[in-house]
Amino acid sequence: MNAGYLARRLLSVLVVLWIVSATVFGITQILPGNAAVMILGEYATPDQLKALELQLGLDRPWWAQYLSWIQGILSGDWGISMRLSVPVSALIAEAFWRSLALAAAALVAVTLIAIPMGVVAAMKRGTWGDLVISLFAYLGTCVPEFVTATILLVFLAAPERQFFPAGGYTPPGESLPGFLYHMVLPALTLCLILTAHIARQVRSEMSDVLASDYIRAARLKGLSEFTVIRRHALRNAMAPAVAVISLDIGYLLGGIIVVEEVFAWPGLGRLMIYALQNRDLPVIQATTLVLAGVYALSNLISDIVIAALDPRVRYA
Repeated sequence: MNAGYLARRLLSVLVVLWIVSATVFGITQILPGNAAVMILGEYATPDQLKALELQLGLDRPWWAQYLSWIQGILSGDWGISMRLSVPVSALIAEAFWRSLALAAAALVAVTLIAIPMGVVAAMKRGTWGDLVISLFAYLGTCVPEFVTATILLVFLAAPERQFFPAGGYTPPGESLPGFLYHMVLPALTLCLILTAHIARQVRSEMSDVLASDYIRAARLKGLSEFTVIRRHALRNAMAPAVAVISLDIGYLLGGIIVVEEVFAWPGLGRLMIYALQNRDLPVIQATTLVLAGVYALSNLISDIVIAALDPRVRYA
């Protein structure tokens, strides 16, 4: 992968973020209601509303407001929350690391579980083990995250057998065991769904690779089955799986919103829902831009990983 391709991919990420920022800003501008009224309330006097509009720059043309907002984003000034009266950047930073911890725990668990499951299912194709793994993959793919979360709450967080808390959050600085204890159910919900999807993909790719000529040639050379799987089959089967994992990042961003709301986990997803419910425009704009940035960067990283895994991939 040459530097030119990497530069073009980085440029495409910037273009995507610009399109998202313009779209989000435009949508929030055409929403009914006035930001000054949201802040001061419906009983504010016309003079008070006019003074606040001048202070916020709402009297300027939309393009001037957009350029001012972009300049603030680039300089780290993301505005002030209309409801909480605190800097949006502080809210985003605090919620981002909580969501990142939850997503990272789910992705690590998925990597350690889904890939071996897919490999075993491909190696034992047609057996009961393959049937069980395939059935789990189909069920996990079909069941929505809020249903999975509800089932886990019923069986693991019911009052009569409360193995884990039903929701809430404990800062790691206050109690690391408490932080991990509250993370189990939301991370497990995300893990079950992603594991089913990725295990199914790995099984499909691994089955195709194991039936290829170069795998038969490696076995005829007398290589052990472990060496054939690790050096030849798994490396070639993982490149398409990485592409699927990168697409699952988008699913994870959507699923994490639902999961955080169900388990009262104060991350980006719950912050987004709060902002939408209260029409907190600066928070809505910033949160959407951050989520779009995460998705765009995850696709860039997946392209780099695929190029490293598969030497046949050549980017012009």
